[in-house]
Amino acid sequence: MPQPPKRLEPGRSARHWFGAELRSRRIGRAWKQRELAALVHVSADLIRKIETADRRCTEDLARRLDTALGTGGLFSRALLLVDAEADRSPSEADKHQLGAPPGSDHPAGGRMLAVDDSSQPDGSPDPVDRRSFLAVSGFAALLPAALPGLVRPLDRASLPRTVSPDEIQQIMDAASLLSRWDNHYGGAGIVRETAMAQLQWTTGLLQVHCSERLRPQLFAAAARLGMVVGATAFDACGHTDARQAFAFAAVCAEEAGEWHLRAKIYSFRARQEIWVGNSDSGLTYAELGLARADRLTATERAMLHTARARALAKMGDVQRTLSAIGDADDAFAQASPQNDPPWMGYYDEAQHHGDTGHALYDLAALGEDPAPAGDRLLTAINGHTDQYMRSRAISRTKLASLTMMTGDPDQALVLGHAALDEVGRLHSRRVADDVRELARLTASRSQKPEAVALRERIAFTLGA
Repeated sequence: MPQPPKRLEPGRSARHWFGAELRSRRIGRAWKQRELAALVHVSADLIRKIETADRRCTEDLARRLDTALGTGGLFSRALLLVDAEADRSPSEADKHQLGAPPGSDHPAGGRMLAVDDSSQPDGSPDPVDRRSFLAVSGFAALLPAALPGLVRPLDRASLPRTVSPDEIQQIMDAASLLSRWDNHYGGAGIVRETAMAQLQWTTGLLQVHCSERLRPQLFAAAARLGMVVGATAFDACGHTDARQAFAFAAVCAEEAGEWHLRAKIYSFRARQEIWVGNSDSGLTYAELGLARADRLTATERAMLHTARARALAKMGDVQRTLSAIGDADDAFAQASPQNDPPWMGYYDEAQHHGDTGHALYDLAALGEDPAPAGDRLLTAINGHTDQYMRSRAISRTKLASLTMMTGDPDQALVLGHAALDEVGRLHSRRVADDVRELARLTASRSQKPEAVALRERIAFTLGA
């Protein structure tokens, strides 16, 4: 009598996620292990061992799996995350399983796919038991590992005995307020300190008794707050804290069954990895966010395709970048804001043009036509309101750098001073990095007194 398929645990590690995703993709094609093995020229036993995380997939085999399963390079990129996790010591991997950068929480995507009945063909193995993985007691035990050093232990006396709708609303209100502050002032300073305090209280609340009726709402609120906290840390270049907060948010979003929150969290994770130079990881996160894109709004799909474009541009892949921008444009053309969740209100025409403009900026730096990047960045600048001052300042700075790099240096100086008028009012290290790039370009293109004055003003603004 054949043995039942081994129950997979994608939440255990990046390698387990890899195996679970491989099994899910194979079953989605209605292929047996031996059929897939024949296509990629290995034994069925090796496929079985990779699916159960008993063997590591090789780079060559990952490429062949991508080709056979039509995944667009997913397994090749995911293997980078498997290897990154393996580079850590066993004790560290166990200790920081939920918060490990950059891939240990990828299971959020795998588990949500696994528990979706509509995605499971007849005869497939039982889905991963997400409820048992994140039962209250189990989740409480994982909290310290998920957020090491990010939050301090909370005095239990300050927590209610039972979670009520009032506490959930307080978390949502805090997330909304912090998001507005973050967009207007940047994520450093008092914004970040306030965000950390709110997350500390919320993680304590997750260990308090909560009715089954309110439980999804509680975890959705926690996911929203964790996402905002991650965003503030990212903007302040606190990348370890940001990764941990995003990991926490991803787990909470899955427990709540919130596909829309999940998409936004993966968008943030993609943007962070791209920012720090991990474009491969960023591309993987963007593609994981697009899992079951039919469940996302057109605006969310545009957001994630834009993240793909930015990763591909950093990788120097011109044609795929332009294709991803086309996908983003097509999705955005279908956007209906009334169908979007509240946190997607920021992704309007200005944001779309700014984000795609950043991808085109990177292509211009490679020698491509700078005009499309300039047009999109200008649209973003003109469209952003004071509510999104940071986004406007970033686009102004990028347009000044683009003009300095490819156009009239004198016009670039005018644009640079306009950008600094806003930069001086922000507390954003991401903005500061863009301004430093403008200073470097200015130094290489012009030694006029006006250029020297701009560089001096940049130094003063960043040192203030």
